[in-house]
Amino acid sequence: MMAKNKEPRPPSYAISVVGLSGTEKDKGNCGVGKSCLCNRFVRSKADEYYPEHTSVLSTIDFGGRVVNNDHFLYWGDVTQCGEDGIDCKIHIIEQTEFIDDQTFLPHRSTNLQLYIKRAAATKLQSAEKLMYICTDQLGLEQDFEQKQMPEGKLSVDGFVLCIDVSQGCNRKFDDQLKFVNNLYIQLSKSKKPIIIAATKCDECVDHYLREVQAFASNKKNLQVVETSARFNVNVETCFTALIQMMDKTRGKPKIIPYLDAYKTQRQLVVTATDKFEKLVQTVRDYHATWKTVSNKLKNHPDYEEYINLEGTKKAKNTFSKHIEQLKQEHIRKRRDEYINTLPRAFNTLLSNLEEIENLNWPEALKLMEKRPDFQRCFVVLEKTPWDETDHIDKVNDRRIPFDLLSTLEAEKVYQNHVQHLISEKRRVEMKEKFKKTLERIQFISPGQPWEEVMCFVMEDEAFKYITEVDSREVYSRHQREIVEKAKEEFQEMLFEHSELFYDLDLNATPSSDKMSEIHAVLNEEPRYKALQKLSPDRESLLLKHIGFVYHPTKETCLSGQNCMDIKVEQLLTNSLLQLDHGRLNLYHDSANIDKVNLFILGKDGLAQELANEIRTQSTDDEYALDGKIYELDLRPVDAKSPYLLSQLWTSAFKPHGCFCVFNSIESLNFIGESIGKIRTEASQIRDKYMANLPFTLILANQRESVSKNLPILRHQGQQLANKLQCPFIDVPAGTYTRKFNEAQIKQALRGVLEAVKHHFDVVSPVPIIKDLSEADLRIVMCAMCGDPFSVDLILSPFLDSHSCSAAQAGQNNSLMLDKIIGEKRRRIQITILSYHSSIGVRKDELVHGYILVYSAKRKASMGMLRAFLSEVQDTIPVQLVAVTDSQADFFENEAIKELMTEGEHIATEITAKFTALYSLSQYHRQTEVFTLFFSDVLEKKNMIENSYVSDSTRESTHTSEDVFLHSPKRSSIAYSGYPDSEDDTEAPPPYSPIGDDVQLLPAPSDRSKYRLDLEGNEYPVHSTPLNCHDHERNHKVPPPIKPKPIVPKTNVKKLDPNLLKTIEAGIGKNPRKSRMPLASADDLDQSDNYAEPIDTIFKLRGVTDDIYAVPDDSQNRMIKIQNSFAINNVQGDEENGFPDRTSRTHGERRPSKYKYKSKTLFSKAKSYYRRAHSDASDDEAFTTSKMKRKGRHRGSEEDPLLSPVETWKGGIDNPAITSDQELDDKKLKKKTMKVKEDKKQKKKTKTFNPPTRRNWESNYFGMPLQDLVTPEKPIPLFVEKCVEFIENTGLCTEGLYRVSGNKTDQDNIQKQFDQDHSISLESMDVTVNAVAGALKAFFADLPDPLIPYNLHPELVDASKILDKTERLYELKEIVKKFHPVNYDVFKYVITHLNRVSQQSRTNFMTADNLSICFWPTLMRPDFENREFLSTTKILQSVIETFIQQCQFFFYNGDILETSDSVAHQPPPSNPVQMVDPIVPLQLPPPLQPQLIQPQLQADPLGII
Repeated sequence: MMAKNKEPRPPSYAISVVGLSGTEKDKGNCGVGKSCLCNRFVRSKADEYYPEHTSVLSTIDFGGRVVNNDHFLYWGDVTQCGEDGIDCKIHIIEQTEFIDDQTFLPHRSTNLQLYIKRAAATKLQSAEKLMYICTDQLGLEQDFEQKQMPEGKLSVDGFVLCIDVSQGCNRKFDDQLKFVNNLYIQLSKSKKPIIIAATKCDECVDHYLREVQAFASNKKNLQVVETSARFNVNVETCFTALIQMMDKTRGKPKIIPYLDAYKTQRQLVVTATDKFEKLVQTVRDYHATWKTVSNKLKNHPDYEEYINLEGTKKAKNTFSKHIEQLKQEHIRKRRDEYINTLPRAFNTLLSNLEEIENLNWPEALKLMEKRPDFQRCFVVLEKTPWDETDHIDKVNDRRIPFDLLSTLEAEKVYQNHVQHLISEKRRVEMKEKFKKTLERIQFISPGQPWEEVMCFVMEDEAFKYITEVDSREVYSRHQREIVEKAKEEFQEMLFEHSELFYDLDLNATPSSDKMSEIHAVLNEEPRYKALQKLSPDRESLLLKHIGFVYHPTKETCLSGQNCMDIKVEQLLTNSLLQLDHGRLNLYHDSANIDKVNLFILGKDGLAQELANEIRTQSTDDEYALDGKIYELDLRPVDAKSPYLLSQLWTSAFKPHGCFCVFNSIESLNFIGESIGKIRTEASQIRDKYMANLPFTLILANQRESVSKNLPILRHQGQQLANKLQCPFIDVPAGTYTRKFNEAQIKQALRGVLEAVKHHFDVVSPVPIIKDLSEADLRIVMCAMCGDPFSVDLILSPFLDSHSCSAAQAGQNNSLMLDKIIGEKRRRIQITILSYHSSIGVRKDELVHGYILVYSAKRKASMGMLRAFLSEVQDTIPVQLVAVTDSQADFFENEAIKELMTEGEHIATEITAKFTALYSLSQYHRQTEVFTLFFSDVLEKKNMIENSYVSDSTRESTHTSEDVFLHSPKRSSIAYSGYPDSEDDTEAPPPYSPIGDDVQLLPAPSDRSKYRLDLEGNEYPVHSTPLNCHDHERNHKVPPPIKPKPIVPKTNVKKLDPNLLKTIEAGIGKNPRKSRMPLASADDLDQSDNYAEPIDTIFKLRGVTDDIYAVPDDSQNRMIKIQNSFAINNVQGDEENGFPDRTSRTHGERRPSKYKYKSKTLFSKAKSYYRRAHSDASDDEAFTTSKMKRKGRHRGSEEDPLLSPVETWKGGIDNPAITSDQELDDKKLKKKTMKVKEDKKQKKKTKTFNPPTRRNWESNYFGMPLQDLVTPEKPIPLFVEKCVEFIENTGLCTEGLYRVSGNKTDQDNIQKQFDQDHSISLESMDVTVNAVAGALKAFFADLPDPLIPYNLHPELVDASKILDKTERLYELKEIVKKFHPVNYDVFKYVITHLNRVSQQSRTNFMTADNLSICFWPTLMRPDFENREFLSTTKILQSVIETFIQQCQFFFYNGDILETSDSVAHQPPPSNPVQMVDPIVPLQLPPPLQPQLIQPQLQADPLGII
C-alpha cells in the first residue's frame, strides 16, 4: 500500500512501432518510415531529426549496446501532458529487422521468430540496452547521450502500425498491404490497442490512402492518422490517440486530415520565419559571422522557435542571404558615390575645355593618367573588378577605382562634363557681355536697385541667355565697382574741401554750425549727389573722414599702406645708415634681440606654408629687416598638432610673438579658440610673459579665385583682432600669385619687435626739446597721402646729398642735413610727415619752417595744403613745392596749370617761397632748390624761437606727441593699454587702428570700466582723470607769442577787425554758459565738452532722448539708456579756444595766421561761410553770428532720421554754445512768423500727389474708394481677392509684406483684373509676395490715403496721452470719424493684418514689423513736408496699436496687455532729470561713425 504522503507516479506506457521490414526484396529500396516517425516524436526539434536511418549493419554494430543483438530499437521516452493536466511517460520501441552487410540476410538473434511473430510480442527484454539516436551513434556510443532501457525490459501497451502511402521504392503497395494484414492479425491476438499511421503523406498517392482507410474501416476500432515525419504533421496526434485508447480517462484527440494539419503547421513555420528574418534584419554589418550573431540571438524566443521548427542549417542559410544582400547594397552605394564624385575628379583633371572638347572617351582616359593629380583622384587596383576586392572595405579611401571608368555610366558622366564646360564657357561669355552692356548704360547710379534697371536690359541677348541669379550677380558686381569708384571720388572731394574740416583744434569735435556748413558746401558737388541713394554710406564716409581729421594717425590713415608716414619711414630706414646716438632704436636691439622666436599658428597646413614663405625670403634662417639681420626660429603649429602652444613653451624656446594665419571662417574660429586656451592657461599658472604674448592676425590671399568671403573674412578678422587687441594684417591691394606677400611678413615682424620693445620698456624717457639734438634748424616737410608721386622724388634733394645722415634713434621719419648757410655750416633736422600727422606739430612743437608739398595733378592735394596753411602762424617761413612730371605739363594740361598758378599766387600773397619738382628732371632734385628757403628760416630763427614761449603749461604737457622724438609708448598702438595711473606717458588713441567699423577694446582686466555701444563694442565710461596730461594736451592752446619788435612790411593790408570776428564766429565754435546747475568737479568728465556723435548729427527733439540701446546680457531685450550731459562752465568771451589775455603790453602782438594774410585762403573761407548762411545778407550774417555766439542753439523740430533729404539739417544740441534768452526769443518769434507765411503760400500753390507706379490706363486702380464699393459689397473686390488668396495660401510665408514680390507679376495681376474682374488669382501662378505687393499698390494708387490727412494730427495728439486705457479709447473715437467707406475698408485691412501677426512665429511679421511696412501705404505721408517727419515714428506706432488691439477697436473686445510702444514720455523741463543715475552714457571724445551707421549684420561664424 502506497504511503499517503507520496504522490502517485505518472503512468508509463510502452508503444511498439511496427511495419513492413526485412530485406530489400521484401520492403524495397527504402523503409516505410518507422524510424523517422519515432525520431520526430521522441526528438521533435529540427536539429535532432535525422531523415536517414539504415537497417543494414555490420556484425559489430549489431552486437553493440545500442542494437544489443536485438531486432528492435529503444528510442527513449517522452513525457506528455494531456489536456486534463495528467502527465504520462511514453517509451517508444521500434520493431525492425537488421540485415547483415556481408550476407544481406537478417542477423541471427536470440529470438529466431519471424518478424510478424516477433513484432507482436508484448514482453521485451534486453539487458543494458542503450537508447538509439541515429545511425552515426553506432560504434561511437560514448560520443552521444547514453540512456538505458529501464530495467532491461518493457511491456508493450499498444502498437502503431505504419503503412507507407507514398509511391514507394521498387515496392508494390498490394504486397505491403498483404504484409500489413498478416501483421495486424498477429497484433490483434495480443489484445492491445492498435492505430494505423499512414506515413509519408507529403508524397501521398491518393488511392493508396483510400485503400488504407478502407482496410481500417473493415476492422473494429482501428483508426488511421495521416502523418508526415519530414514536415512534422500529425506525428504527435498519432501517439496521443493511441494513449487515449489505452487510457480511456484521457480526452480523445481530434484527428485532422493531413492537408488541414499541414496548412496549420506551415502557417506556424511561416510566422516563425518572418520573425526570424526581422531579427536578422537588425544586423547591418555585412562582415558579421553566423557564429557571432547566433551567440547573441540564442536566448531570443523568435530565434529559438525558428531553430526548433526549421533547424540551424536553414537559419544559417537565411542569415547568409541577408549578409550577401548587405554586401551588395554597400557595393551599390559605393558605386553611386564614385559616380557622383566623378564630375569633381573631371573638374580637377580635365578642366580645360580646349584640351578635351574633341577627345573621345579612351583618349580622355589616357590624358587623365598623365596628370600629376591622377593618383589623388583615382586608384589602380591589382585585382579587378573592384567590387570583388577588399577596396570596398576601405571607406576612408575616397579615391575612385580606375576600372570603374570602363563602365557606360562613367562614360556618360564624362560626356555630361564636356557639355557642362561648353555651357559654362558660354555662360561666362554672356555674363561678361552683359557686364559690358551695363557699363554702357550711363544712368545707372550707385545704389540703384536692380528692379529699376532690369526693364532697360530685358531685350539684351546676354540678359536673355543667363539666369536671373547670374544677372543679379553681374549687376551686384557692377554696382560694387561703381559704388567703390563713387566712394573714392567722394573721398577725393572731401580732401579737396579740406578747408571745411581743418579749422578747429586737434582732437575737437565739429559743432552744429560746422556740420551745417559742411553739408551746405558738399551738397552742391556732383560727387556728393552721386551717393544720394547710399546716403547712410555717404554719411558714414563723411563721419569717418571727420573722425580721422580730428583724430589722425598713420594707423587710421584713409590711404592705408599708401600713407605718407609709412612710406617715409620705409624709405628712410632702407636708405640711411642709422647712427648710434646711445639710444635704442625702435626696431634695432629691442631688449638686445638678435634672434626672434616665433610661433606660427594655423590650420590645414597654413602655418607650414607661411613658415616656408618666410624661409624663402630668408638666407640661412637670417632675415633682413630695416637695415638689420635677425635670426629667425620658426615653430609652425597646425590644428592637427596634439600640442598647444603653451605645451611647446620651454625654457630653451620662449617666443617673442605668434603669427596667426587664416583663410576661412573655420581657421579663424580655430585661432580664436586657441588664443583663448593659451590665455586661460597663462592666467591659471600666472605666467605674465605668456599672458602678454603678442599675437598678429594675418589674412592669407585666396589663390586661383576671387573669394566672395574675402570681405567677410576681413571684417571678422578685424573684429577678432580688435577684441584681442592685436594687429590685423590684411591682404595687400593688387594681384599676387602667392598666399603671402613680403609686405605682410615685414609688417608682422615689425609689429612683434615693437611689442617686444614695449614689453621690456627699455626706451629711455623722452627728453624735452632742449636736449633733443644739436640741430640748428628744425624743418617739417609735409606731403599728402596718396599723391601720385613717389616719396623718393620729394626726398631726393636731401637723400642725394653727401651731407645727409640719419637722425637720432627713434626718429624714423627724420634726417639730418649738414649745409653751409651764410658763412657757417648749419645742421638742419628735416622731419617728413603727412599733413594729418603735421596737424599737431603746427601749434605744439617748435618748428622753424615748413616745406609744403602738393601734387599739381591733384586738387585734393592743393585743398589739403590750403587747409593746413590757413592755421600756420605767419611768423614761420613756408616753402611751397609743386610736383609734376615735367615743365611741359604747365602748357599742355589746364588743370595742372591752374593748380601751379594757384600755388604761386598763394606763395606771393603770404611772402613764401615757391618751387617745382619734376619727376623727369634731375636738376630739381638737388639740395640747392631749398637754399634760399633755409637762409630765410635762419634769418628769422631768433624771432620764431622768441615767439615760442615755454611756460608752465608747456612743462606740464611734456608728454604730448613729439614729432622729433616719438614717445616709446606711442610706437605700438596695438599693445598699449589704457593708462593705469597718471604716470603713464600716453594712452592709446580711443579710435580703432584697424578700420572704421571696429573699435579698440580694453584688456579683460579693465572690462569693468567700459560699457557696450550699439555694435557690442566697448568704450570707456570715464576716459581719463580730470587732471590727465593727455586731456591737457588735447585741449591746450598755444600761449600768446611775444616776438621781437620788427619793422612792419609794406603792401600788407590789415584786415578789418569786424570782418575777422565774423569769420571766427563762422568757423570756430564757442563755449556757452550753463543752463542748469553745475555738476560737482568730481562728477565732471573731460569728454563732456565734446558733442556726442548721435546728438551732433541726428539729435531728435520732442520725441525721446533714449538714443542708445544696448542688448541685455541675459536676454535679447533692448535697454535704452538716456543721454547725459555735463556742461562745463567756461567763459563765453573766448574765441576759438584762445583765452583773452588782457595783460599783454602794446609792444606785443599775437601772430595771425596765413589765412588772414592770403586773399586766396581768405576768399575760400569767406565763400564757405556765406554759402552756409546764404539766407541772410552780409550784414545779417554778421549780426547772426554774434547772436549765435551768445544765443542758445535750438534743435530742429523735425525727425532727421526719417528725412530722405538734407538729413544734416537736423538739430544739433551742442553744449559748447551759450544762450541769450531775449535774443533767442526774438529770433524764435521771427522764425515762427516766417514759417507760418511760408506754410500759407505752400498750401495755396502746392498739393501733394504721390506719383503713380502704373504705366497703363485703368478704370479701376487709382479711382476714388467710393467708386469701387456698394452698400452690399463695402470692400473693393480686388482687396477681397488679394486678402483671401494670401490667407488661404501664404499666411505663414516668411517676410510677408516685407519681402518685395516681382513687380512684373504685380503689374500683371492688376492688368488682368482690369480686363476681367472675375479672374482667379490661384489660376495665375503668382507668388504670395506678388499679390501682397499688388494689394499695397492698390492703396498707394488711391487719390486719397485710407486714413484721411485731416485726422493725422488728432491721431498724433491722442498717441501722446500717457494713460494707456484713455489713449486707446481716444483712438477709437477718432476711428469712428472715418468716412463709412474708409472705415469698413480700414477695419477689413487691420483685421487681416492682425491675422498675419498671429502667425509671427512662422512668418516673423509681428505687429511692429507690419506697421513699419504698412503705415506709409495707409497714411501716405509727404516726406518733403517737414511737419510730417517729426511724427513718423508716432504714426507708425499708431498703426501698430490698431493691429494689436484690433478686437478692441472694431469688435468691442477687451484691451490686450502689450508693451506700450505708442506713448512717449515728453521731455521734462529740467534736463538734469533726464540723466539716468545708474547707467550714465558718456562717450569718449573721438567720433564713432559706426554708431550712426545702420547696424551691421550679426556675426554668422560665432567667432567674436
